[in-house]
Amino acid sequence: MGISANPVPTFSARSRLRQWFDAGTAAPPDDDPRSDRIDWLRALPFAALHVACLGILWVGVSPVAVIVAAGLYAIRMFALTGFYHRYFAHRTFRASRRVQFVFALIGAACVQRGPLWWAAHHRHHHRHADTELDPHAPGVHGFLWSHMGWFLTPRAFRTDLERVPDLAKYPELRWLDRYDVAVPVALAIALYALGVLLRHLAPQWHTDGAQMLVWGFFVSTAVLFHATVTINSLAHRWGARRFDTRDDSRNNVWLALLTFGEGWHNNHHFFPGSARQGFRWWEIDLTWYGLKLMALLGLVHDLKPVPAWVHARARR
Repeated sequence: MGISANPVPTFSARSRLRQWFDAGTAAPPDDDPRSDRIDWLRALPFAALHVACLGILWVGVSPVAVIVAAGLYAIRMFALTGFYHRYFAHRTFRASRRVQFVFALIGAACVQRGPLWWAAHHRHHHRHADTELDPHAPGVHGFLWSHMGWFLTPRAFRTDLERVPDLAKYPELRWLDRYDVAVPVALAIALYALGVLLRHLAPQWHTDGAQMLVWGFFVSTAVLFHATVTINSLAHRWGARRFDTRDDSRNNVWLALLTFGEGWHNNHHFFPGSARQGFRWWEIDLTWYGLKLMALLGLVHDLKPVPAWVHARARR
């Protein structure tokens, strides 16, 4: 019996489980019908993240646990919006390789995959926004699919390095992308250890390892995830349109507050080349304020502004 010159790659349960730890594991080819279906086995950790939030019923709550959860939400949201989005995906400012890595590391702790994966998919979104080729287009695929269904498919698991050649040249970013579970696991362990330490050093704070893990990691991460993806699902359905774009992007002040400025989405889709997404002075953009502070401290530079011609094209 001869051997086929182009054997069809297998995609066994073992390889799907391996993807939990190594995102570089082979996935089905694009023409495989499984590529666009949710892989429930591969998606189990995502489901477990949400189920684990129910742990609050057993671990209780304390002010310090809520403060840690809120702080981690804020720090990681800034890493996502300022660096995963505005830096890695759109290159709207410049940073040293060291700063780039630090915020890639923090971004990886968000459990939203690695920086190359995130940037590659986001660049694809801008190229095909709200068309059949955009996997998170609510007007085409529906709310739930745009919110969280699309990235649970084998096609979406892969990182298309051809979309991010400027980033793929950094081995440390490729490592974070391939072993995207490493940083979240390290964060979870660190939070548990912090809770154990606080129980002994500050028993009056009424926290422990389990409580810190549930609130600091599971609850904070789940809220962070759903806040982030509202920009896919809600910011293309509800809000105002200041600019005429070929997509359905909207400006939504509530989403802007929740996501540190990302809710000024119609602004962003009209001109994605700016480090600022709140184009008007009254459009609160916490990420922009954070980047300006970093620029003053010399940590980032060459923040790309909003050109005058963009303001001139606004409806109001």
